[in-house]
Amino acid sequence: MTPVEIAGLTIFILVLFAGIFSTVLGIPGTIIILLDVILYALITGFGKIGVKIIVVLIVIAILAEGLDFVLGMSGAARMEITRKIVWVSALSSLAGAMILTPVFFGLGTVMGIFLGGFVCVLIFELLHQSKLKPALRADLGTFLARVAGTLVKGFCALVMIVITMSNIYS
Repeated sequence: MTPVEIAGLTIFILVLFAGIFSTVLGIPGTIIILLDVILYALITGFGKIGVKIIVVLIVIAILAEGLDFVLGMSGAARMEITRKIVWVSALSSLAGAMILTPVFFGLGTVMGIFLGGFVCVLIFELLHQSKLKPALRADLGTFLARVAGTLVKGFCALVMIVITMSNIYS
């Protein structure tokens, strides 16, 4: 590989990481991953990533974002995201990646990024909810719906990354 190809692949992988991290923050990370894969496929001439893989990723992204939309419409509580939470969850994601990478290798890196950030945002949200008066707190059902939605969306993003990377490196 030439240095330009290595730089391009590095940027591609960093955008994949940003996509899975953004699912924790409520940003449509599956769409970011999908657009990154489509751009990679266009640049490489659909050599490693074909149209079939892109269609599968589109279906997964639609399912994940559709679930998020349905949960939002059903009244699931949105987690509050501030600048402080973003920075601390980014550090937590880095810690998660460092902890899980030696155990699960590449999959551990991606899982650690998601789980580290998710745990941090969850802790901040629980602390925020505990400071509110009982009448203003999100009830348990809506809170758990948002947590479950974020976990499912993160799992979909993880599956999208695994499918993509297994096709690139196989």
